[in-house]
Amino acid sequence: YSVVRLKRDVLRRSAIGALFTNRSAAVDGGGSSQSYGLDAAFGFGDNFEMGGYWARTETPTLTGDDTSWQAALNYAGDAYGVTASHLSIGDAFNPEVGFLRRSDFDKSSGSLRYSPRPASISWIRKLTWQANLDYFEDGSGRMESRRQSGRFSVEMESADQLSFTRTRDFDRLDAPFEVASDLAVPTGRYTFSSNRLWFRAGEQRRLSGSVSYQWGSYYHGDLRSLSVSQGRLVVSNQLSLEPGVSLNLIDLPEGDSDQTVFRLRSDYAFSPRMFASALVQYNTATDYLSSNVRFRWEYAPGSELFVVWTDDRDTGPGGTGLRTRALAIKLTRLLRY
Repeated sequence: YSVVRLKRDVLRRSAIGALFTNRSAAVDGGGSSQSYGLDAAFGFGDNFEMGGYWARTETPTLTGDDTSWQAALNYAGDAYGVTASHLSIGDAFNPEVGFLRRSDFDKSSGSLRYSPRPASISWIRKLTWQANLDYFEDGSGRMESRRQSGRFSVEMESADQLSFTRTRDFDRLDAPFEVASDLAVPTGRYTFSSNRLWFRAGEQRRLSGSVSYQWGSYYHGDLRSLSVSQGRLVVSNQLSLEPGVSLNLIDLPEGDSDQTVFRLRSDYAFSPRMFASALVQYNTATDYLSSNVRFRWEYAPGSELFVVWTDDRDTGPGGTGLRTRALAIKLTRLLRY
């Protein structure tokens, strides 16, 4: 594997760059694979940004559209906000060094936001109304999915936040969608809507975090979801705990599925430049228990040592026990000239 990245700052808040990656053997063993591209980001004033990239891959065993590009703009004023972007990924675009969750599609996105600060209400810092749209087409121009959402949120002077979101989805399934190992949504065209109520306690509190509840339709069934995330309990000046849980109750004509994920993260700071963290997570749907322990030491300004230990186990009836285990050590050194 090899990666070369070049980047140069230009103007006041802008940059241009280039990237090249190489993998000597592709996943299918069909020879080497290369990726290369250009990117740029330009900032104008304090609130307006625009940018994009163009990239291409070369994989001997693939033919077709091997390019990808994106163009985006963002205006992030205090009272008003506007975003617009378009992303295109060809059916043969194959970054062997990197990640690609979806291929052969075009995605158009946009949002509008209005965020006044009501001076007449002393306990409210900001109100926000926002509308969002994500639109996906496949390579032949057919609509694959669409998401429309509207959000109203209140940010209080205490730094607590409360929001309500209404979402309407369209999804076309050309193949069954597996919700769980024994449950799948059949092929077809589906339109469904849901609501989400969310509250976040300010980080200045000894116990902080967010709680959300979602309810509504899910494909041709129903969904209820309760989530506690980004929770943080300050035990001492050096130790903090971050518990979390995600509960999803899915009710479909083909059957029901209850999926729960428990997680606990702890952080311990030995000094401002040295800390250790541990994460334990359990998924009831797969009976997987995973853990991750990480140690970081900035032994010199900009230079770091990382030690990471991961362990993944299948704890279910008839499970395989240990699935993966890894130890990684990374050392970086910043050279100033």
